[in-house]
Amino acid sequence: MRSGPVKLPWNDYSRKLSPLKLIVFVSLFLPGMWAAIRFGLAQEALSGIKEARPITEAIHQVGLWTIRLILIALAITPLKAILLWQRLILVRRMVGVAAFAYIILHFTLYIADENFNLVTVASEIVKRTYLTIGFTALVGLATLAATSTDKMVRRLGRKWQTLHRLVYLICLLGLIHYSMQSKLEQWEPTIADGIFVWLMGYRLLAWKFAVRGRLSLGWVAGLGVVATVLTGLGEALYFNIAFHVDPLRVLTADFSLQTGVRPAVIVGAFSLVVLLAGAARTKLAPPPKSRARFA
Repeated sequence: MRSGPVKLPWNDYSRKLSPLKLIVFVSLFLPGMWAAIRFGLAQEALSGIKEARPITEAIHQVGLWTIRLILIALAITPLKAILLWQRLILVRRMVGVAAFAYIILHFTLYIADENFNLVTVASEIVKRTYLTIGFTALVGLATLAATSTDKMVRRLGRKWQTLHRLVYLICLLGLIHYSMQSKLEQWEPTIADGIFVWLMGYRLLAWKFAVRGRLSLGWVAGLGVVATVLTGLGEALYFNIAFHVDPLRVLTADFSLQTGVRPAVIVGAFSLVVLLAGAARTKLAPPPKSRARFA
């Protein structure tokens, strides 16, 4: 029995080369390569300094890219609808599997940092809440990666979609782990939280108000405003709880740019770019074909 051609990662469903998948496939290696280069340069520059720990920075960078890739994977569905770009869905699985690869590398680097002492690693995971949360996210992402093949999709049937909705909880756990690990440096964790709010908000609105799978741009605009405001309020609440800073002072700084570009501004800019891109795509889209009328 002759088997068909092997489906390569950069091929589409018809096993033909997809330039989009090829570009994304290559791009997914770049953060890991950059982290490796930085690690090598740091080791060389800090050789002989006992306190220097370049591996710690590598652990953080790889973990950060895990969060980013999960958010990118979650962004594909709304962007596909807003931008009327159906083929974007081709790269969602690839990005999700890459997130799993990065979280495995993140965990492996952590084990290496503990001198491959698995007893110590297990003990730390049990004792430290943020590590327990991170390890739970790892197990969840491993489950999704193991069931992401075409064969498992067919075997699980409708249960597959239910299972893979766990990615929302996994992402939330990852964000909590990231925020707890970052401690005082909350700039990027807050941005990630705000984008997560936008992504979840879009899904809720689309479930209720989408027409033919697409949410109107008016709803997208409103969602951007809400996500931006919630990001600012979240940051103000954090500074109030952690440092007893007046929330109004934080909110004023958020939107005045006196202390630099704050997370709420980044989330607002992200929302605006998506909205404008969606508006441009809608304007450029070909008009729907009218049906022939018969007398």
